Amino acid sequence: MPIPFSQVDAFTSEAFAGNPAAVCLLPSPRDAEWMQKVACEMNLSETAFLVKRPEAAGGEGGFDLRWFTPAVEVALCGHATLASAHALWEGGHVPRGQVATFHTKSGRLTAERRGDWIELNFPATIAEPAEPPPGLLDALGVRALYVGKSRFDYLVEVESEAAVRSMQPNFTALRALPVRGVIVTAAATAAGCDFVSRFFAPGSGIDEDPVTGSAHCCLTPYWSQKLGKTEFVARQLSARGGLLKLRLDGDRVRLGGQAVTVLRGELLV
Repeated sequence: MPIPFSQVDAFTSEAFAGNPAAVCLLPSPRDAEWMQKVACEMNLSETAFLVKRPEAAGGEGGFDLRWFTPAVEVALCGHATLASAHALWEGGHVPRGQVATFHTKSGRLTAERRGDWIELNFPATIAEPAEPPPGLLDALGVRALYVGKSRFDYLVEVESEAAVRSMQPNFTALRALPVRGVIVTAAATAAGCDFVSRFFAPGSGIDEDPVTGSAHCCLTPYWSQKLGKTEFVARQLSARGGLLKLRLDGDRVRLGGQAVTVLRGELLV
């Protein structure tokens, strides 16, 4: 039976910007090897696989959700979750006024419509001060003001937005390091934006991710402590670029973004 999928540009209001994700709505669970092959075929930074849960009396239905890069399965992904919620509402699988609920390797996640925006409710991930692995800063080509590590990634603060924009990392060297991903960030210089970032994950099959929701689960509490506030506008400075509205809510991060569907199709295998 053909399996419907869509490709959605997330964290953008315009097609061909933000971060593209494929969203596959499966009639029943499939094995990880098959999902990994599909993600490799899609060749996007993430492919999301959804399976609807049965509605249980007094319980919560929603969808089981897993995320795969072309190379590996990941435990948390923001843009493909945003893309999944957008695809479910647009396809009529979830009523537009209803919260979309996902059951994942990072626990229960939700998405709500806020006008033209979608707000995700994700766990905050705290970066503790850490020594960078040997060769990390040389591979990035930056001078660090701060280095920390969350349970997923390294976080590196540099001196300026210009330094983030001008980075030309050595991806071959980064790929050899024992890290999932590296977030590089700085205070923003443009009015109306609080901080900027870029995200590199060659070890996970993605040299540079266009817009990374999971990275902002770390960036939000980090900048909250530095700036003494809980609400932010952030921009990721990849070639495609993306804009996020963020709010620290206790041990959760509210990630706001927009999304645009760019194509629909069917998997035939």
